[in-house]
Amino acid sequence: MKRILIIGIGAGDPDHLTLQAVKAMARADVFFVLDKGEVKDDLTRLRRELIEAHAEGAYRVVEAGDPERDRTSAAYGAAVEDWRSRRARICERLIRDELADGQTGAFLVWGDPGLYDSTLAIVEEILARGDVRFDHEVIPGISSVSALAARHRVSLTRVGRPLHVTTGRRLAEGGATADDLVVMLDAHTAFGDLDGDFHIYWGAYVGTPDEILVDGPVAEVAGRIRELRDQARRRKGWIMDTYLLRRRP
Repeated sequence: MKRILIIGIGAGDPDHLTLQAVKAMARADVFFVLDKGEVKDDLTRLRRELIEAHAEGAYRVVEAGDPERDRTSAAYGAAVEDWRSRRARICERLIRDELADGQTGAFLVWGDPGLYDSTLAIVEEILARGDVRFDHEVIPGISSVSALAARHRVSLTRVGRPLHVTTGRRLAEGGATADDLVVMLDAHTAFGDLDGDFHIYWGAYVGTPDEILVDGPVAEVAGRIRELRDQARRRKGWIMDTYLLRRRP
């Protein structure tokens, strides 16, 4: 039986790699890397550096192009499902053609595979089709959410209060649904349109040399965050950001 390891590698800092992840990487015969293109070449480069540092034996690295998602479609859910299925077909081919029976393959996943990542859903889709059989194991990692809280030296939760993890799109549609919210990838900086008095702990490229951190009352720092975000996106061609919103007493 083939075996697949889904390894969380943290938010970008090589030191985020856990001992469990290091041991898992040492077991892999083949590492599968989906290349996101020249604009995000630094993401692929970091994966390769981690592999070179921690893989053992006669391992191989197999790369394939990551399909583009249709970001113009009004049907967001359908566009994501289509993109995920195309990714699943690529991963299925890699596992079928590049991994021999009895070997172990690995996908290195940013942050934690269980939070805001499609790899587990892709694996489930492949297994559901039944054309390729394998066992799989998930190794958790340090998420951008955990790294953000650590860098800002705050707790994600407060006594007796829920924490809501959502997306920028849902925040823009429904507003703040809790006093404490973690928001992932808010392309339109919806925090600036909120009703209520919130403090924001914002971070982009958390854990990397390009890391940017800002915190303060939303009313005071929203403009600065938007400016920094626009500058960073123009400079790198992409941005990954996360923030915690906390309603002030």
